[in-house]
Amino acid sequence: GILFHHLMAQEGDPYLLPSLYSFASREAVERFVQTVQVVINRHDILRTAVLWEGLAQPVQVVLRQATLALEELHFDADAQADVATQLQAQLDPQQHRIALNRAPLLRLHLAHDKAHGRWLLHILAHHLVTDHTTTDLLIQEAELIEQGRQAELAAPMPFRNFVAQARLGTSAAQHEAFFREMLADVTEPTAPFGLLDVRGDTAELDEARLALSPAQARAVREQTRRLGIGAASLMHLAWGLVLARSTGRQDVVFGTLLLGRMQAGADADRVMGVFINTLPLRLQLAGLGVEQALRQTHQLLARLLAHEHAPLSLAQRCSGVEAPAPLFSALLNYRHSASAAVGMDTPVAPADADRIQQLSVHERTNYPFVLSVDDLGEGFMLTAQVQKTVGAERVCAFMHQAVQALLDGLA
Repeated sequence: GILFHHLMAQEGDPYLLPSLYSFASREAVERFVQTVQVVINRHDILRTAVLWEGLAQPVQVVLRQATLALEELHFDADAQADVATQLQAQLDPQQHRIALNRAPLLRLHLAHDKAHGRWLLHILAHHLVTDHTTTDLLIQEAELIEQGRQAELAAPMPFRNFVAQARLGTSAAQHEAFFREMLADVTEPTAPFGLLDVRGDTAELDEARLALSPAQARAVREQTRRLGIGAASLMHLAWGLVLARSTGRQDVVFGTLLLGRMQAGADADRVMGVFINTLPLRLQLAGLGVEQALRQTHQLLARLLAHEHAPLSLAQRCSGVEAPAPLFSALLNYRHSASAAVGMDTPVAPADADRIQQLSVHERTNYPFVLSVDDLGEGFMLTAQVQKTVGAERVCAFMHQAVQALLDGLA
């Protein structure tokens, strides 16, 4: 699916994730690159390229060696925009692409920012080989390597074990039976505010954040604990309410991002690579009380986990929506995040604070109506990425209100 959107994009790539870091010296940058190279050497997924031309189907090819290159760029220090702005503009994923047939699918660019006395490192990481958990694992390994404790690293777990599990586990017939039961009588897309284009220009996206208050967060924990369900179920139901109000329908479908590691076999929490998958969730809200709707959402999510590696294309074909119309254009990403790393999906070298500083990280998808809920252990952060014509602050406020309405009903 990610490859499909890479090929569909006229320019740029919606799944190329940029980040920008500041270093005090060029030597520090080079040490960082050497550390990441050691991690790449250990893990097959980080030496992966994707090939498709002249083949019956696209394949992931693992190289025995994949060298991480560092390219230095030079900018006009006297220009109106500072060096950081010029660097980000030149490598903006809305116009910039990388070759997917050349591993590693990380691109590093360096620029000297003389005016601020620093070296800037711009990283482009492709989502084909990295997800949130992979980033965390990369950071942990880099930390040990920088401390000279490489001998303490566990043996790397190969990504191919997961590939086999995903392809040979639940059969296509079982996936199809489940999604036909859920979606067969759905004949129209769920399109909040009429947003139907899931291959459009993500340059038109607006982004905003809103934290739930401590009192709200405590109430979410208390109510879901009382019912014996997870906070994720309440957030999915709240998002369903937002879609019901913004489509005028009580029967809605949206995409949910699944971690992909629950059914992926032993030690899946230690394997680097892309496990995440987007699958449809259908909520039928008419005539249900709050607690009944919440339990139904929880049960459906639990059933969906058994199919977390099903192809999205298979699930969409099981609905009554005729191609090329999308089944849904809204997405919910519920994720467990450390508060300091909210939104971070690209590699960062652990180091002294005065040596490396994260300046910016940006992530996006091909969907025009996206909400991420970061579960911070105690609190919750809402991040909306939606079409500018709708407004991300409005969508955060809608979700905030939907959560409060559910809490009031449960109380």
